[in-house]
Amino acid sequence: MKKPTSGLLIGAVLGTIAGFAAGIVCFLLLFSSQTGEGIASIARSGTPVATGTFIHADPTDPMHYGSGGVTLYENLVHLEQDFEVGAGPKYHIYLVPDADITPDTRVEETMFVDLGHLKAFVGSQGYPIPLGTDLADYKSVVIWCEQLNLLISPAKLSLP
Repeated sequence: MKKPTSGLLIGAVLGTIAGFAAGIVCFLLLFSSQTGEGIASIARSGTPVATGTFIHADPTDPMHYGSGGVTLYENLVHLEQDFEVGAGPKYHIYLVPDADITPDTRVEETMFVDLGHLKAFVGSQGYPIPLGTDLADYKSVVIWCEQLNLLISPAKLSLP
């Protein structure tokens, strides 16, 4: 008589793989199409202080990428309508003092300002800048994955 344990083991492994793949697909379908219009139109007044463009920080990593524009106002970081990053967990948006951010930059060891959890992976969205933040001290806006301690996409800032 054949033992049923080998069939159960194979079924468990295949079920786990299929469940994981289905979870990733559902995550991308549910979250990657959301946009964050919310605060983008609020407080976006005045003259831009700086602008930048998000780049794909590590072209060898097809999962973690970014593109699109960012504009800094006196009281707001505004991600433009063309903003997009690959979906992932615990993405935050940081103001970083370094100008040239690479995957080797130790962003977590800089005196960055965490503007909060990324609201959407695509589209226009805004993040208030804390009062008392001297924008002259910050040369980049960075999308950072706190869970993986990983650079997703930097945007070097320049004067408009």
